[in-house]
Amino acid sequence: MQKDEPLSPREYEVLEELIKGATNTMIAKKLFMSLSTAKSHVSSILRKLHVSTRTAAAAKGVYLLMNLKN
Repeated sequence: MQKDEPLSPREYEVLEELIKGATNTMIAKKLFMSLSTAKSHVSSILRKLHVSTRTAAAAKGVYLLMNLKN
């Protein structure tokens, strides 16, 4: 079994926007990145969290962020 790859600090920023329901375009504008970079980060987050949808990533992200803050 492979060890899970951690999210980068920038991916955590993107994940926070995903949790808020932001689109790729909204993420790109808010975080001052290109649309293709935003899409790349979202794809990477989905892969690293072993989920296939943005909704699943947001749900898992809420859990991860809550545990990071405790």
